[in-house]
Amino acid sequence: MGQLVEEFDAYRSKMNEVILGKQNLVLGRLFNLDTNTYAEGALSMKTKELLGLVASMVLRCDDCIKYHLGKCHEQGVTTAELYEVFAVANIVGGTIVIPHTRRAAEYWEELINS
Repeated sequence: MGQLVEEFDAYRSKMNEVILGKQNLVLGRLFNLDTNTYAEGALSMKTKELLGLVASMVLRCDDCIKYHLGKCHEQGVTTAELYEVFAVANIVGGTIVIPHTRRAAEYWEELINS
């Protein structure tokens, strides 16, 4: 794995353990709801991750973008599919999304080249 991917995964895992370790009922349920939202259903997991990626890009959440990029990679999303998602996100979100697209492209390159 590339350094960006390793650092993100390690930090996310560490902090999720801290947060969930406090056993806050609401936060635990929120994490569970998030997990179940992206499970296979009427829409495939791949489709849901692509939707999550578009929403994350439009909302300009770099951590969320990285998370969904990782999941998209796991779901077998192709680079061509990904760049169509980037296009949708930029049309919906406007040019303010371009810097996030750059960082997303960089992260994707690490994912596919590792």
